Order: sequence, then C-alpha cells, then structure tokens
Amino acid sequence: MIVLSDPQVADVLVRDCGEPLAEVATLPRVSLAPGERDPDGAYGRARAGVCARLRTAAAGLPPGWGFLVVEGHRSSAEQARRFARYQERLRAAGHTDPAELRRRTAAFVAPVEVAPHCTGAALDLTLVDDRGAAVDMGGAVNGHRTGDEERCPFDAPGLPARARRHRALLARALGGAGFVNYPSEWWHWSYGDRYWALLTGARCAVYGPV
Repeated sequence: MIVLSDPQVADVLVRDCGEPLAEVATLPRVSLAPGERDPDGAYGRARAGVCARLRTAAAGLPPGWGFLVVEGHRSSAEQARRFARYQERLRAAGHTDPAELRRRTAAFVAPVEVAPHCTGAALDLTLVDDRGAAVDMGGAVNGHRTGDEERCPFDAPGLPARARRHRALLARALGGAGFVNYPSEWWHWSYGDRYWALLTGARCAVYGPV
C-alpha cells in the first residue's frame, strides 16, 4: 500500500475549493460517538462536500443501519501530537531506523503536512444497527492504540465471516459515494484530500488544511 508519508502524496497539488466545515451529526442515519474531544479542532465536523457524500452513503445502507462517526476534522496541533506520540511508542519498541520509523508511524498516524483529517476530508467511522449499537467489524476503530494492529487493515487475515460482511457493506456504501479507504485502517475514509487524489487520478486535491 501507499502510506501517507510517501513522497507521492506530498507531491499532489492542492487547490482548496474553500468549502466550510459542517456538522456530521445533523445528517440522516449518522450519529457522533461520545468521547475525547480535540480542544483545538472539531471532531464532529467535515467539509460540506464530504458531508454531502456521507449523506449519500448513508442512504445506500440497508434499512435500519447507520454510521457512527468517531472523528472528522482534527487540528494540526493535535495531529502533530498524535504523530509524535505513536512514533515514540514505535521507537521504544525497537524501531530506530528513521525512514522505517516514519513509514511505520504513517501507517496509522499521518504526518501533519499531508494529514487528511486536518483538511476536513477524512472520517473515522463504523456501522451501527437499528438499535444504534456498533456492529462487529473484526476490530475496534483506532485499534492500533491498544496494540491490535493486526486487525486494523481493511483486508486483515483471519477475520470472522460476519465482520468481513460488515466491512464489505461499509466499503460498498462509502466507495459508492466516492470515498477512498486508507488500507491500514478499515475505519478511515476520505474524499478530496491528497491521498484521495493520488488513488483516483484526480488532477489535484480540493481540500487543504483548515
């Protein structure tokens, strides 16, 4: 896979369209997870165009199903803090080669200069059933934080059939609305950022840092 630290990502041209951030929890069949909040950002917000596509994706889910958004926009300061924290964790585990350390870190936390969350283009999300309960996805959102990196990739081996079906449903709904997945994180989907542009062949990214 192409990790977010790859120079190809940074080389993508950005022409920000100027869309504002909008609240994701106002969308039908979309809810916002409780939990930690970024004091410098707005976890429950994403670019207006991203929200419009999320509405389309939610409409494509089976009756009674919905999305639970864990995080949308993230401030640059918070992104830098998370990158440094995860990088230090890997360094303490014995990964000391600078290039390899940066690549391993970027598998789960993007360098701030190319981070999709900082542009308002990315969403970390999962599926919920008709009771609003998160369904079995074979691993938790942000599983890398608890050492469950093996189950984080979208195509992780050894997943139960039920979890694979749920991941496939997530991919059909979001992919059909134009989002792309970051393969090392089944929960991370974006539209309009540099990574999206690189994967889709778009001439440029339409969202830069907010």
